[in-house]
Amino acid sequence: MSGTKGRSFEPDELREERVSGEIIYKGRILNLRVDKVKLPDGRIRSREVVEHARAVVILAENDRNEILLINQFRYPAGEALIELPAGIVEPGEDCAAAAERELREETGWKPGKISKMGEFYTSPGFSDELLIMYYATDLTLDELPLDEDEFIVPSFFSKEAVLSLAEEGGIRDAKSLYGVYWWLYGASKPR
Repeated sequence: MSGTKGRSFEPDELREERVSGEIIYKGRILNLRVDKVKLPDGRIRSREVVEHARAVVILAENDRNEILLINQFRYPAGEALIELPAGIVEPGEDCAAAAERELREETGWKPGKISKMGEFYTSPGFSDELLIMYYATDLTLDELPLDEDEFIVPSFFSKEAVLSLAEEGGIRDAKSLYGVYWWLYGASKPR
């Protein structure tokens, strides 16, 4: 396929077909798989894939037009990060129900209304993790216990404070930046 730069492709022309695969690590929320794939030109190559459980992320806005962010230490990053609340969808759990549960567990707030904003892959070059983003409003206090290994500080932020955080590098989590910029710059209403 050399000499094809600038040419558009039909999606099927780009498809890589799995020939074989092996799970080399199996964990609670992710697995690591190494596959052999057939490329569109027929060559065989290896692909390392992180299989990740589906997850939800929640942009919760109160009646004062502030959004709820959490501060949580993230061991892989080695630092506390400011993020939107998020979490894993349990097997058999409805995604909207998971979003409501995670919001209550991580912040103590329950949404009166929750709408799907969209979904996106976090790092499709090596992971199949799909995040489903929800917009939550009509918040009332209604706590659920945190997971026993989570230590989280939730806080509401105005648009000015969020913009300042985002511009100054205070929000470095991709899912949170996606949601924050949607909120700041008035993307279309949730579906």
